[in-house]
Amino acid sequence: MKIKGFAMLGIGKTGWIEKEAPKCGPMDALVRPIVVAPCTSDIHTVWEGAIGERTDMFLGHEAVGEVMEVGELVKDFKKGDKVIVPAITPDWGDINSQRGYPMHSGDALGGWKFSNFKDGVFAELFHVNEADANLAHLPEGVDPVSAVMLTDMTTTGFHAAELAEVELGETVCVIGIGPVGLNSVMGANLKGASRIFAVGSRPNSIEVAKAYGATDIINYREGDIVEQILAKTKNIGVDKVLIAGGNVDTFAQAIKILKPGGAIGSVNYLGSGEFIKIPRVEWAVGMGHKRINGGLTPGGRYRMEKLASLVETGKYDPSKLITHRFEGFDKIEEALLLMKDKPADLIKPIVEIKW
Repeated sequence: MKIKGFAMLGIGKTGWIEKEAPKCGPMDALVRPIVVAPCTSDIHTVWEGAIGERTDMFLGHEAVGEVMEVGELVKDFKKGDKVIVPAITPDWGDINSQRGYPMHSGDALGGWKFSNFKDGVFAELFHVNEADANLAHLPEGVDPVSAVMLTDMTTTGFHAAELAEVELGETVCVIGIGPVGLNSVMGANLKGASRIFAVGSRPNSIEVAKAYGATDIINYREGDIVEQILAKTKNIGVDKVLIAGGNVDTFAQAIKILKPGGAIGSVNYLGSGEFIKIPRVEWAVGMGHKRINGGLTPGGRYRMEKLASLVETGKYDPSKLITHRFEGFDKIEEALLLMKDKPADLIKPIVEIKW
């Protein structure tokens, strides 16, 4: 059987193609998407060639879907189930998973399969490995449109706060308040940060940042962010910095505003640049206990279930991230190009699909 999907044809090239439908292994599932969302990672992958050449690979790694087939060893899912599909689907028996790093099962970034080295979710049907461990039931009462944010934007943003080990009462700066950065603000808030600086300039993002717990907005268009934050903290700096935007030079700014003994949690996909620049003096000539932790978000079922419970209990509303809605499978291309062009009113687009 042939299926259609929107694919990366090569670096800088995309298009609709057909290919053979995936096969379902004994522990796996085949899923039909009902809500998908494009990601900036797709943009880096296609137009920057950030992970190298990919040919005729279906794009997309954010989806809520309907199970169409399960393997004979799958216990907890059946055809017709509505499911949240995490962007990261590890091989849970891998040695790196056993070491506590399932997102790197097989190799660095190996848990990120969709639209990396495996066909993604922008297709009429897609494959999920180890379904019992990598799918989560969509709870009753949770909108699939909101749930699709959990698959990547929420889990990635929250992970920045986890990487930095944000603690009660700490001051935190979040650099970049796109959809991931906004979730970093929310994650820092949920972990008990007292004062949260959010660095960004777009009105829509600023509004959501405040709703998610930002106490101070730092507009980089109004001056150097290091100078602004040091002025607001009486030259003391912040306890933690969460990096969800910028480039290889952003780490220098983070180091300069970080207190000795502080930590940086970076979840930013660095799509270009050869080296990260660390200022020697502000890093206390290498002895300031200023830690830099960068990581790919965890994935899997349990992670998605925990995040969904925050939505169910009203502690977190991911729908605030969604600014553009499309209907129809054929709108995936338009939504992706919107993510590429990034108009001023954009935070996150989604595509609803009715079969």
